[in-house]
Amino acid sequence: MKAAAFEYTRADSLAEAIKVLCSATEAGQDAQVMAGGQSLLAMMNLRVSSPDLLVDISRIEQLRVVLDESDAIRIGAGVTHAAIEDRAMPDPSRGLMPMVAGNLAYRAVRTRGTLGGSLALSDPAGDWVTVMQAIGARVGLVGDKGRREVEALGFTTGLYETVRAPNEIIESVRIPKLSAAARWGFSKFCRKSGEFAHSIAAVVIDPERDFARIVLGGSGAAPMCLERASQSLLQRAGFQSVEQAAEDDLANRDDAHDEFQRSVHGATISRALSQVLS
Repeated sequence: MKAAAFEYTRADSLAEAIKVLCSATEAGQDAQVMAGGQSLLAMMNLRVSSPDLLVDISRIEQLRVVLDESDAIRIGAGVTHAAIEDRAMPDPSRGLMPMVAGNLAYRAVRTRGTLGGSLALSDPAGDWVTVMQAIGARVGLVGDKGRREVEALGFTTGLYETVRAPNEIIESVRIPKLSAAARWGFSKFCRKSGEFAHSIAAVVIDPERDFARIVLGGSGAAPMCLERASQSLLQRAGFQSVEQAAEDDLANRDDAHDEFQRSVHGATISRALSQVLS
């Protein structure tokens, strides 16, 4: 299948892109923003998404800027997965983000797909949605009402749903620098290499910042922060105690009632935890 007919415009600045989005909203059009297009164009070809207008922001230089903010690195939303994989910028995650980026789909996809685009789509089976929540990132949004920042933990509200308003564009992602004492773990389950995961577990603990978070993604409406397990990890509990707390958290997850899916989630959580607590 091919995409339904749509209008196309390419913006050269954020201000221009936002102006186009506002005009489309006033005209009653469904306008979608495209950065790398690696997910959106496939969805359009399958008629899962059929926007009236496609606003191309891939050439906006502002969206590829990377800033060092002393305690964090602000990465422009237009930075590609490949750039993160290749460590073409400072790495605030002490290896977590380059590793995750290097295992996203295929290299051809990684050279065009972007960090901001992945978060904007917010497919629960996408790696960045889970990882950004686990690391404590903040998402910077720019729209007709100005600029604001929201916690990545609350950014995704459901399946392909976020707190981003129709006239807002993700400008950047602010990622705190992990200390030398920080540790992380990451595991995901895919039926075959390169496809979206059925289960993702990301674990980050940074004692110097009094921070610990375990996030489970890969299916369901949105990634889930395992609150009991995260607190148990922060309190330096042993592997079995943290794993049991994770099982208790998992019992409250809507998509974990199926025995197979519950088993897969349990395995990814255990594997990610073992990287941190071994």
